[in-house]
Amino acid sequence: MYDGALGDLIEELGQLPGIGPKSAQRLAFHLLASESADVERLTSALERVKAQVRFCEVCGNVTEAEQCGICRDPRRSEALICVVEEPKDVLAIERTGEFRGRYHVLGGAINPLEGIGPDDLRIRQLMVRLQAGETTELIIATDPNTEGEATATYLAMLLKPMGLKVTRLASGLPVGGDLEYADEVTLGRAFSGRRDMD
Repeated sequence: MYDGALGDLIEELGQLPGIGPKSAQRLAFHLLASESADVERLTSALERVKAQVRFCEVCGNVTEAEQCGICRDPRRSEALICVVEEPKDVLAIERTGEFRGRYHVLGGAINPLEGIGPDDLRIRQLMVRLQAGETTELIIATDPNTEGEATATYLAMLLKPMGLKVTRLASGLPVGGDLEYADEVTLGRAFSGRRDMD
């Protein structure tokens, strides 16, 4: 509909998750009407995040250092590892204040329709972490949808022979939902009532 720079901006904004064509158009026109200083701050923030933010070498969470703050915190228990799909899930769980262990971010979930298998996730790195023998319980906190359940089942089958206690977050989370959208109370209850995976 729009040519040139404005059309390109609308197209790029439309590539962002959750942004449809109308939202992309609204955002583009908002940026067009904004002060230059506002746009420069946004541009600077985008450039800084791409240049400075990386993934923690231990757990896969986002950080600006080699290790994230959670992995560097000596007060966090090595005995508990909570496995999540994405870094945003770490934040969702941290908001509950219920968990004082460590995390492992898989970087997604098993999804054969999208061509994502176990080798595409950070499962190998998880196995290396578990070989240290400090972990006694692994909490699987993947999303309660088809892909998350497939990933949880795969991990449970892989880890049970190691003699670890493998648990899954309890009900309370809506099926088909994402952890990042769950409120603190619901997520906290689900965390407190996690169950063994048989």
